[in-house]
Amino acid sequence: MGWWPFSRRKKTFSDNPHMKGTRAWLTELRELAERNFNNHIEGQRLIHQLKVEWKEALSENEMSLELHEGLHRRAFRLLNADAQDWLAWLDDDDFWQPGWKGDDGVPTSH
Repeated sequence: MGWWPFSRRKKTFSDNPHMKGTRAWLTELRELAERNFNNHIEGQRLIHQLKVEWKEALSENEMSLELHEGLHRRAFRLLNADAQDWLAWLDDDDFWQPGWKGDDGVPTSH
């Protein structure tokens, strides 16, 4: 007699919001840069906006400090790039891989 078709089931409540992973953050940055491959000034303006989002995500513990630093290393390179370097960074596959630690500031050529 424990069955009743109209009773409500207890739902488990999950308080963990969906968090973006490293690849999602990198993909977002890369897609933004690639959409502006021919206008690095606009791409750089949009990267400044992304940096605000990264800071908020870090403060809300939605991003690790290591990921935040990695994104900033990439942003630094892109923000200081001229048109030629901008394209070189976009073409550098190592630059877009998780775990990229930086280099001497020169894109590697493949």
